Amino acid sequence: MNTQELIESFSEFKDIKNIDRVTMMNIVEEVFRSVLIKLFGDTGNFDIIINPDKGDLEVWHNRVIVEDGEVEDPISEISVSDARKIEPDFEVGEDVSEEFHIEAFGRRAITALKQNLAARIFDLQKDGIYKKYRDRVGEIVTGEVYQIWKKEILLLDDEGNELVLPKTEQIPSDYFKKGDTVRAVVTKVDMRNNSPIIFLSRSSPAFLERLFETEVPEIFDGLITIKNIVREPGERAKVAVESYDDRIDPVGACVGMKGSRIHGIVRELRNENIDVINYTSNPTLYISRALSPAKISNMTLDEKTKKADVFLKADQVSLAIGKGGHNIKLASRLTGYEIDVYRETDAGVDDVDLEEFSDEIEGWIIDQLKAIGCDTARSVIQLGKEELIKRADLEVETAEEIIKILRAEFED
Repeated sequence: MNTQELIESFSEFKDIKNIDRVTMMNIVEEVFRSVLIKLFGDTGNFDIIINPDKGDLEVWHNRVIVEDGEVEDPISEISVSDARKIEPDFEVGEDVSEEFHIEAFGRRAITALKQNLAARIFDLQKDGIYKKYRDRVGEIVTGEVYQIWKKEILLLDDEGNELVLPKTEQIPSDYFKKGDTVRAVVTKVDMRNNSPIIFLSRSSPAFLERLFETEVPEIFDGLITIKNIVREPGERAKVAVESYDDRIDPVGACVGMKGSRIHGIVRELRNENIDVINYTSNPTLYISRALSPAKISNMTLDEKTKKADVFLKADQVSLAIGKGGHNIKLASRLTGYEIDVYRETDAGVDDVDLEEFSDEIEGWIIDQLKAIGCDTARSVIQLGKEELIKRADLEVETAEEIIKILRAEFED
């Protein structure tokens, strides 16, 4: 195998890994020098000439001509007789350059050279992947599902690079099969055992933010700013937006005509409910907007402890709390306030706190009822059996028994 054949043997590899010819030739030169050092201890008497345009490499051995029998160092000296075999008119004291062919390395050295060359290119490729994705942290990428495991999914990008989507970073309702195309945001890039590991997420707020930038040109152009995003992946999300141009309605721009812009985002997030609200520095108004769609009657704030007591009419409490408590949790995270919801009661109307029934109703059931905004006997009765079963996730018999117990209190 000559030098040209060696280089050409890596041409297919080079094309697949997107390594340009100049870089390839530089690696080849370094590898050749390392082999020469092993064989001769130094490369001072060798010239390695590269022609990137043609993709070839030549190695020339430079020596000084000395009298026959006076060669002390065969690496730097050559006898006049041997020199004249190269060129008949050489004389003692002149310099002679002779092309050094790869065959002279020997089979073992050639094998080591090829292995070293492959290792260097692999390292270069890994470093290139690491740098590429390190600069893309926070961006959305697309990959094809290649392998599915219990705790994570392995994706391949369009260059065949491996991307990892952990189960914890998936939307709970996500379901993928091999060959599916998946979009996710790059969260971090690690090096493990000298190999880059690219981690993705579909549950991160950054994923939702990038989707808004894709669907809403005003956000991409900087006319609308996303101030904060909080999510319960697959369930609900709240996005606070602000516009510095009074002519632009930030909420309307994000939602789009008849919801055209936000519908695509909702579908990508597996029908996650998205509330887009106007950001404001007024905490009272901000909390009121964050608890949407519930309508607040009154509110008291404690700036020091960052607590807010919110009072609502009976029919608004369950809206403020939301299914599974998601609405009030997200509102608290969005605004930075710990929000407590209280029901307004009409004057002169008797009511009884649910805790008074702890001897007749199990504690976990009372907790379930409070979680959906029912903290008094009348609020549970007004909700009705069907809604009680649906919202509190209770059995029919349990719901009927609870209403029976509570009604008995007022009949007495």
